[in-house]
Amino acid sequence: MDSRYINWKKAILRVLLYFVVINVCLVILYPYFVMVCTALKSRSEIFAMEGTILPIKAMWSNFVDIWYRAPMAKYMLNSIIIASGSTAIAMVCGIPAAYALARMKFKGQTAFLGFIIVSQMFAPVVLLIGIYKVMQIMSLTNSLLGLIFINAAFNQAFTIWLLRGTFMSISAEMEQAATIDGCNRVQAMFKILLPVAAPGIVTTLIFIFINAWNEFTVALCLISTDTIKPLTVGINIFNGYNMIEWQYLFAASIFAIIPVVILFMSIEKNLTSGLTAGGVKG
Repeated sequence: MDSRYINWKKAILRVLLYFVVINVCLVILYPYFVMVCTALKSRSEIFAMEGTILPIKAMWSNFVDIWYRAPMAKYMLNSIIIASGSTAIAMVCGIPAAYALARMKFKGQTAFLGFIIVSQMFAPVVLLIGIYKVMQIMSLTNSLLGLIFINAAFNQAFTIWLLRGTFMSISAEMEQAATIDGCNRVQAMFKILLPVAAPGIVTTLIFIFINAWNEFTVALCLISTDTIKPLTVGINIFNGYNMIEWQYLFAASIFAIIPVVILFMSIEKNLTSGLTAGGVKG
């Protein structure tokens, strides 16, 4: 077959691939583009009969006004506390559990793994009444600590399952060699296994943090005091009974996604390798 034909075929396929990827990216990014444009509009321009997507005059003051209209700094601090606390608890509990499931054999292991998968099928809204009753008994309603525990619990199964696959992809001979050198099982885990599994651990940490940061339903039901609301609930202050202040709501939403974007940009090198860490058993 003519080499020029093969080269043209590859070039056409590459152009088609780029075309598809670009269009998919445009579809995904379009809602964010509309959100930014709306955040820069005035109220009269948003409700104009013949409006456009792009703002006629950019109202950068909207991003300043929301800090005076609502305690945005307090909302963001509450979300950081909740997401960081639940991530820390989920990782501290999930790493030993995942290690045990990856390296040890015990009765009921298969059933336990099945239970972990099944637990992921229940959305928080399904268990909302039970969650509220338990939090009420423990006096953790209307508290950040209660939300930290709940988010950690709902992300625990995901943490164990993903980290188990990561640990299983790492050869056990490395830990055996450390044991021969005088390390016990715990020392081998911390000195050998965890550094090698760092990409998978970072990936898991990211997803837990994002899930806790974006949680809305449980926080809406448990938190009633305005000063301890997370950002996802607090920005509803711009959703009034008679009118929604879209320019402020979207401006606050942009602030809500900034920490997640920064987190992704800071650890994107570990993300791809972490997602595929459990794909091949070594």
